[in-house]
Amino acid sequence: MLGNGRDWWQVPRPVAPVLDVDSLMKAYPKQRALDGVSLTIEAGEIFALLGPNGAGKTTLIGAVCGLVRKTSGTVKVFGIDLDVDPVTPRYQMGLVPQEINFDPFFTVRESLRIQQGYFGVAPDLARIDELLEALALTSKADQPTRALSGGMKRRLLIAKALVHRPRLVFLDEPTAGVDVELRRDLWAYVRKLRAEGTTVVLTTHYLEEAEELADRVGIIDQGKLLLVEEKTALMKRLGERHVKVRFASKVAALPAALEGTLSTDGLSYAFVEQPAVGPRAAEVLQRIFSAGLPVADVSTGSAKLEDILLRVLKQGKAAT
Repeated sequence: MLGNGRDWWQVPRPVAPVLDVDSLMKAYPKQRALDGVSLTIEAGEIFALLGPNGAGKTTLIGAVCGLVRKTSGTVKVFGIDLDVDPVTPRYQMGLVPQEINFDPFFTVRESLRIQQGYFGVAPDLARIDELLEALALTSKADQPTRALSGGMKRRLLIAKALVHRPRLVFLDEPTAGVDVELRRDLWAYVRKLRAEGTTVVLTTHYLEEAEELADRVGIIDQGKLLLVEEKTALMKRLGERHVKVRFASKVAALPAALEGTLSTDGLSYAFVEQPAVGPRAAEVLQRIFSAGLPVADVSTGSAKLEDILLRVLKQGKAAT
């Protein structure tokens, strides 16, 4: 009995992160693919790992999934150190690799049933049917996989990664080469996975995808993790707002001390609102209207995740 009158089994125990990477290093003779990466991912979040080609994204995923042998550092999945037990956690992991791979001699449905067996899961036809429908593969269920188009093979890879109901899923460029309709359907299904408690790690070059789905974002380049931050906070901290005003007639000069740029023909004005620096866009517009300038149209646009990624990568290169 504890001092507060509660039995030991009634006391909430701390929940280990789904993934805990500490000082992970992968060195090749002429380069370091991973250079001291440390990262923690909690249960039930969608984490987007972003960076240019060759940044280390796939190497990091490979080190967690057992496809790459790390040089040093530790990787814990569900609180289990993979150096101590490399097998047990991986029964609860799923991976959609970049490369399309499949056995051409089985049908789509057979491939999914065999995949369940690989993970020690009893045949679950309802789960297979659910994934076939979610990924628009029902009409292809009894066709041999060799007869599928490239986009359909990509859908099958996603289904295979999810068929055993993993708690942690890695989606490495899952929508590369697929149509817009599937991309949107997959987004909806990823949200459904998160609602069910599945943790998703996503890499993608479609930054619209990361902006739409991610709870947190990590940016990696040259094997170094440059930034990890909650997506909304990141976009608020580093995002810019662009304001463009079109005038009905030529404006000779702007009001005094007004920041921004007047076009050479005097018919438009542009201003970039920097986060936490200088005046807000609303203040600038108020000055323009107060000055009685002949405003014909105002348009605004916020920075996209792509703009922020490029900015962080540029800062990272400047620091090296």
